[in-house]
This record gives sequence, C-alpha cells and structure tokens, in this order.
Amino acid sequence: MTKMGMGFILGHTYRDPGQFNLYKNALGKTIASVHLDEEESELRFKFTDGTGLKLFDDGQSCCESRYMTTDDDLTYYAGAKFMGVEIKEAPDIEDEEGDVHEVQFLEVKTDKGVFTMATHNEHNGYYGGFDITIKEDEV
Repeated sequence: MTKMGMGFILGHTYRDPGQFNLYKNALGKTIASVHLDEEESELRFKFTDGTGLKLFDDGQSCCESRYMTTDDDLTYYAGAKFMGVEIKEAPDIEDEEGDVHEVQFLEVKTDKGVFTMATHNEHNGYYGGFDITIKEDEV
C-alpha cells in the first residue's frame, strides 16, 4: 500500500516541487465544493479561501485508457475540512489476450468522513502504473 502523504509528495518534487507545497497548504482548508470532472478525469476542489486544487493521473502512455470514477456523493463534503489523501493499490485484472485493467484507490480524508475515488488504467500489458499529480486549479 502506498500512502499519499508528505512522503508521496516529496517523492514527486524532482518533477514539480510545487506539488508538496500545494498539498501541505491545502491541509485543514474548508472545502467549498468538490466534484469529478469526468471529461478531464480530474478530482477538483474549491476551498472557501478562494483557492483550488485538482488531482489527476498524469502518467498517460501510448495505448492506455485512463479515467477516474466514484460511487460517493461528493456534494456531501462541501463544508468539510480537507485532511489528506491516501493511495491504496488494488489487484490488476488481466484478460486472456494480455490486456490489463489496473485500479488505484484515492481515499480523500475529511472531518466529515472519507470518500473514495478509483483511478483506472486499461492498457495492453506493456505500459501501466499511475502518476497521481496535484496542481493548482483556477477558481
């Protein structure tokens, strides 16, 4: 199991040092709204202080289909405090032709509870993996 806490973000600073600060600065902020942008496959937060944050899988390689889903009602979490994100691995599913469906869960912790996002990567078996990225989102 991989956790997306300070260690996860520190591991990404070689590529984008701002990710660590974005994550750290968001902790404890009150969520004004959170939604899944299905077209862009991004989890998008707006905070009551006027800032925004988006989380997405930025690991796209050739011959992959990446997308994000949830069964949770994200509108419930408006007004909650953002407490962090934890990444949990799931077993891969491989079909008889060698195609692979990978899933990684993002558990978003708030003071109103936890909601779960599933990031999916369907590929031909030669690619794979995830690269969860945090960026500032325009509000």
